[in-house]
Amino acid sequence: MATNYETMYILRPDLIDEQVEQNISKYENLIKENGAENIQIQNRGKRRLAYEINRHRDGVYVQMNYTAPGSTIALMERAMRLSEEVIRYLTIKQDLEEQQTPTEEVSATAMAQER
Repeated sequence: MATNYETMYILRPDLIDEQVEQNISKYENLIKENGAENIQIQNRGKRRLAYEINRHRDGVYVQMNYTAPGSTIALMERAMRLSEEVIRYLTIKQDLEEQQTPTEEVSATAMAQER
C-alpha cells in the first residue's frame, strides 16, 4: 500500500548548481524506479543551518513530497547515507486524511460559535 511521505534533505553548500540538480534528479529517479508517484520537489536553496554539521554552517535544502510503498524509503535513505553530498536527511509519514481543509475549519468554527 502506498503512503504519503515528505523527505527533507540538506546538500553540502559548496556544490555548484549543476551538481545540486544532478543530486535532485538522482533521488527523484531512484524513488520513481521503486514505485513512487505524485512526486513534488522543491529546491529551497542555500540557507544557514541551526548548528554546524560536518564543519558546514550553510546547506542547500531540498524537499520532496511523494506517494510510495515503505520499501522505497529504505532504499533512498541508504543511498543518502552513503552519499558524501548529503549532510542530513529526514523522512516523515504524512497523514493527509486527518488534515482539515480551510472550509472545514471555518464551518467547524462557525458551528462552535452557534452553540
